Amino acid sequence: MPLLKNLPREDPGTPNLTGVWPFLLWIARQQWRTLALGITWGIVWMLAAAAVPVGLGRGITAISEDDMQGVVLWSSVVLVLGIVSAVSGILRHQMAVANWIGAASRIQQLVARQAADLGGDLPKQVATGEVVAVSASDVERIGSAFDVTARMAGAIVSYIAVAIVMVFVSPLLGAVVIVGVPLTALAIAPLVKPLERRESAQRARFGETTELAADTVAGLRVLRGIGGEELFLRRFNEKSGEVRQAAVGTARIRSILDALQVALPGAFLVAVTWIGAQLALTGELTVGQLVTFYGFAAFLVLPLRTVTETAHKWTSARVAARRVIAILSLERQHPDPIDPVSEPGPGDLVDGESGFRVERGHVTALVSGEPHDATAVLERLGGYVPGDVTVAGAPLADLDREVLRRRILVQDKDPIVFAGTVGEFLDVPMSGRVTASAALTSADADEIINGLPDGLASELPERGRTLSGGQRQRLALARSLVADPEFLLLDEPTSAVDAHTEIRIAQQFEGARQGLATVIVTTSPLLLDHADVVALLVDGRVVATGRHRELLRTEPRYRAVVLRDDETLAGLGGAE
Repeated sequence: MPLLKNLPREDPGTPNLTGVWPFLLWIARQQWRTLALGITWGIVWMLAAAAVPVGLGRGITAISEDDMQGVVLWSSVVLVLGIVSAVSGILRHQMAVANWIGAASRIQQLVARQAADLGGDLPKQVATGEVVAVSASDVERIGSAFDVTARMAGAIVSYIAVAIVMVFVSPLLGAVVIVGVPLTALAIAPLVKPLERRESAQRARFGETTELAADTVAGLRVLRGIGGEELFLRRFNEKSGEVRQAAVGTARIRSILDALQVALPGAFLVAVTWIGAQLALTGELTVGQLVTFYGFAAFLVLPLRTVTETAHKWTSARVAARRVIAILSLERQHPDPIDPVSEPGPGDLVDGESGFRVERGHVTALVSGEPHDATAVLERLGGYVPGDVTVAGAPLADLDREVLRRRILVQDKDPIVFAGTVGEFLDVPMSGRVTASAALTSADADEIINGLPDGLASELPERGRTLSGGQRQRLALARSLVADPEFLLLDEPTSAVDAHTEIRIAQQFEGARQGLATVIVTTSPLLLDHADVVALLVDGRVVATGRHRELLRTEPRYRAVVLRDDETLAGLGGAE
């Protein structure tokens, strides 16, 4: 479809997040052309269908009067109306699909952009399952609401046109239509709010269950290792039961709406037909006019059903829009500075809160008996959480984010591997100093590539499920080396590899980082022995620095952490 060739858009725009209706109206304004075309064709489609009973009635009147010219004329009119209805119906449907896809794709782009913008802040503020549920179901519900808009416009205009015609021909039947159709539509109003509440509850339960499922799949290997599958299976069954109960509650309201969608128009059709038949018996209506009124009554079933469908879809869209707005309203914990400073030159990276200093040209190891303390230092140094951090004397919080991400890279202890080829995984912005081949060798990942059927062209599944934890760590380390940032911060990069692999990485790693700064959070003696500087972190503060062997001799707390002497460490109590 030509109207959809520009998808995805270069810029999905800046949405209005002040409320549900302002957000939905903003989407409507962004695609007003397709909405206008859809509404136009929707009106033509329904008016053509509404006019068919007039042609049929006039044709029957011509037959009763033995007027062959009239029969031919009105037969031709009905044929033309049928063709117009068919063509406009096709065009209306095309615009409806365009509106559906346009709205859904725009929201998906907005959510994807927000996820990319928040980065590591996203999972800290909202569950992964919630993001998945929004992208999978909520965007579809909002798109469906824009799909029905063209038919709703046609329903309103055609209803008005039919009512006017009926009033002129028969004031009684016209009054029945004018009063009956709005009353029939209003009969569903009491169900809208309960449906919205129940859909909101169902949507919340669905998000929680999706989150649990995502977390379970991500940690499946660990669960199998500790025998926790049954526990999580019971939890998932409980959550699934809650979703089922919420869905049943929602289905009750929906079933009533669906029943009313058939019953109310049917009752209205019967009433109009009966009144028209009585008028025909008394001679107030001709047979042709009775056929016309019956056709009108039968046609009005379509607008009435469209009204109930619209109420249902826009109710669902409002619930979905609240969820989308909740995600799009999230803010980064470390926002861009309003007035960023100019990029500083080469210099040290310093965390004032802990006293940890990262010097260029050195491999610096950070050792802590409490892993979360060391991770907190890396998060501050990487700019993921606010802190008293400077780079070359300039506050890190005052740097432009593009500068920050180019100069400082943090590799998590459990790196994410996206679906795609190994070559695509290693295709990151780079300085040009380190090739992918050299990075793989430094990370001791050559044997991983050699073991894959197509080498760098081999496909990796989502999260690299076919790889072991150690293989994922080595590929992630190679990717970080290819990126070659000024400051590379590694959080336990070899925690899942064996000792032989770890010593090879320690020996090969230094050459790839020549002249740049590298931080390794680790307690492994094999890596610590190759570090230029080792810093001991106790209670969030650096209490000792030196070489590995020196600290082993002179610092009992360091020795207790590295040698995993928990009894000695407990006796020292962390006091200086």
